[in-house]
Amino acid sequence: MATDQQSRVNGVKHRHRTEGLQRHIVVFVFSIVLTLIAFAAVAAGGVNPTFTIVLLLIMAVLQVFLQMGFWMHLKDKGHLLPIIFMLGGFFIAGTCIVMALYWVWWD
Repeated sequence: MATDQQSRVNGVKHRHRTEGLQRHIVVFVFSIVLTLIAFAAVAAGGVNPTFTIVLLLIMAVLQVFLQMGFWMHLKDKGHLLPIIFMLGGFFIAGTCIVMALYWVWWD
């Protein structure tokens, strides 16, 4: 009988690759470091506001990719449909934001 971790194909046992605890710990620590960098940039009052905003946006994008790739497992096979729907949602949201900004600042 095949277990959750093993399957039989043509009478040969194959082990499925599983993500180890080490990878999750590394990603978790990296997420915490990104959060601390963003917090330090805001807490330091003498930093240029434009630099702070750009840094926060970069940190946010990195956090999103880490969260989606490792915690939501979107990097794994079989997750193409959720990725397509999320990209569609990002496109629609981005279009709405650009149009709202254009509408507000239109002379």
